[in-house]
Amino acid sequence: MVNTNVTLCGISMDNPVIPASGTFGFGYEFAEYYDINCLGTFSFKGTTLEPRFGNPTPRIAECTAGMINAVGLQNPGVDAVIAKELPKLRECFHKPVMANVSGFSLEEYAATCQRLDACPEIGWFEVNISCPNVHGGGMSFGTSPEAAASVTRAVKAVTTKPVIIKLSPNVTDIVSIAKACEEAGADGISLINTLLGMRIDLKTKKPVIANKMGGFSGPAIKPVAIRMVYQVAQAVKIPVVGMGGVSSAEDVIEFMLAGATAVQVGAANLVDPFICRDIVADLPRVMEQYGIKSLSEIIGQAGR
Repeated sequence: MVNTNVTLCGISMDNPVIPASGTFGFGYEFAEYYDINCLGTFSFKGTTLEPRFGNPTPRIAECTAGMINAVGLQNPGVDAVIAKELPKLRECFHKPVMANVSGFSLEEYAATCQRLDACPEIGWFEVNISCPNVHGGGMSFGTSPEAAASVTRAVKAVTTKPVIIKLSPNVTDIVSIAKACEEAGADGISLINTLLGMRIDLKTKKPVIANKMGGFSGPAIKPVAIRMVYQVAQAVKIPVVGMGGVSSAEDVIEFMLAGATAVQVGAANLVDPFICRDIVADLPRVMEQYGIKSLSEIIGQAGR
């Protein structure tokens, strides 16, 4: 018998498989197709303080071995999430859920997390710092160690639950940012968010996406993600949640060998809504194939 259990920031999970934010809604949408309690957990739709309509359409562009999106954090706002979405989630998912939070100022991050902190369904916060800082010239909070640390401190000051900071790969030194978050009190690091990408339509001679550029995800980014997870896991003592191009049980194990405690599946959910269920079911077979008795024992093995 193999053991797929892992512990993420003090919370036990049946397995390390987590559908990524923005690809799994608030869970109940997928619960119409299968019992989502087979998952380790999931990260729900990125939530902001106020409702957001998102970017103009078109927002999605397919490309070789992946996709580009510029949805723009469309969501109903934190009050509607608490009042309408979480009660529906509670009916179909009976494990702690990961709350993905975005903001455009330190005050927004803190206010959103503070409101969600009181919700018993939430086990972890996944704080997305790839958002532009409206008070800092529009640069992403995740592009400097100082800004990343400031968000971490602001959220930790108002929450009682583990805070996992989700980092952008669009930086020159991912390690310094991860270490700054750890020093500011982060309980975990989540990476990578999407790379910046673009497509141009040959017929119109214009960008495919209305926003011109967007987040590039899918199988093509996996080697970059593995590299960054490895680098960060070697540099910090807090858990790492890895993601980027995951679409199989083999991918999950590769990320864990690089140093990830848990692994998120993003773009693949949009191609196959059953992918996470199937990865969970296939993990024991792949573990036996490679002589792995316990997943928790292989975390970071490639760096030891």
